[in-house]
Amino acid sequence: MIRLALFASGSGSNAENIADYFQNREDVEVSLILSNKRDAYVHVRARRLGIPSCTFSKSEFDEGTAVLELLRRHDIGFIVLAGFLLKVSHPLLEAYPRRIVNIHPALLPKHGGKGMYGDRVHRAVVEAGETESGITIHYVNEHYDEGDIIFQATCEVLPGDTPEELAGRVHALEYTHFPRVIEALLKKIAPRGQQFEF
Repeated sequence: MIRLALFASGSGSNAENIADYFQNREDVEVSLILSNKRDAYVHVRARRLGIPSCTFSKSEFDEGTAVLELLRRHDIGFIVLAGFLLKVSHPLLEAYPRRIVNIHPALLPKHGGKGMYGDRVHRAVVEAGETESGITIHYVNEHYDEGDIIFQATCEVLPGDTPEELAGRVHALEYTHFPRVIEALLKKIAPRGQQFEF
């Protein structure tokens, strides 16, 4: 059994989609949902799903001890960032090498970096006159959106698109592909915890 922790800062629709995907599985369990915002809607989703959720401050996250202890207590083997806005701290990166993945709502390396999330990304894509956008799933490192790319999927940016219209197509890609890519990555983890390349 591989136990996942999902980190989210907002609504948590991706977190709920992932939890639904792995529901009632014998090999994978979403065991914990964590957020840096006490009023994030993801906590409501977690309660509805019957998954424990916790909130931590930015300083607690950066220092790492309390968050790592919580992850160890729940025997977490893999971390998924699903709309999480803080840069992952060094203690977590060291404890989970190549076991933390993120999804970005554009085709990295374009339209990434600090402050580029959600509607800001879609607006930037439309304003740049891009003809396609999509999603990027990548390993997390010490820099925003710069970890090794695992998977990308594309969608058209149509003439006259609003950021909201583009967001709808990108969200559809997220819901379709993110759980499946996570599942593929987890299958690459050896029983003794050795991480293979994807």
